[in-house]
Amino acid sequence: MAKKAAVKTIKVTRIYGDKQWIVRLGNLNPGRGRPDAVKPLFLVVGEKLPFEALGKVNSHMKKRMPNIPRNGVYMTHDSMGYARYIGRGKIFSRLRARRQAQGLELKYFSFYVVKDTKHEREVETLLIRAAGPMLQFNTKKKRLTLSAGNIRDYEAGTFFFERRGKKGKKAKSGPTA
Repeated sequence: MAKKAAVKTIKVTRIYGDKQWIVRLGNLNPGRGRPDAVKPLFLVVGEKLPFEALGKVNSHMKKRMPNIPRNGVYMTHDSMGYARYIGRGKIFSRLRARRQAQGLELKYFSFYVVKDTKHEREVETLLIRAAGPMLQFNTKKKRLTLSAGNIRDYEAGTFFFERRGKKGKKAKSGPTA
C-alpha cells in the first residue's frame, strides 16, 4: 500500500482577503504510511500570496507562532506569477524593501522558513538556478549562461555530478564534411 498524501487542515479561515484572494492558515498532517520516516524540510511555507497580505501574515506569525523564526528564503513574483527576485534573510523586512524598490513590477510573494537553517543557502541556490534568466532584479546572483553555478554553493557532504567542458581544442563551428 502506497503512502497516502498529507491531509490539509485549515486553522484560520481568513487572515487577509480582498475581491480576488483570501489568505488562510493551515497545516499538513501526515497521511497513512510511515509519517515519522520523512522529516519535513520546511516549518512554514507561503506561496504566491498577494503583497497586500504581507503585514497581516507577518503579524499573524509574530502573535500566533512566536517560536517559529521569520528568517528564511523569500521570492517576489510579477503579475504573471514569474519569480523576479529570490533571497534569504529576514523574510518580511526584506520583502517590504523589495516592494518599495520595485513596487510597480511586483504583485506576489512567497516564503519558506527552513527547519534547519543550514539548508537555507541550498534552497535559495536551487530556486535561483531554476528561475534563471527570469530574475530581473538579482543582478549579482543570477546566472545568464547555461553553465552551472559553483558546486560549493551546496553543503559539504553532498554528492554531485558536474558538467565540464573538454580540455584541448575547441570544436570548429560551421559546415562539416
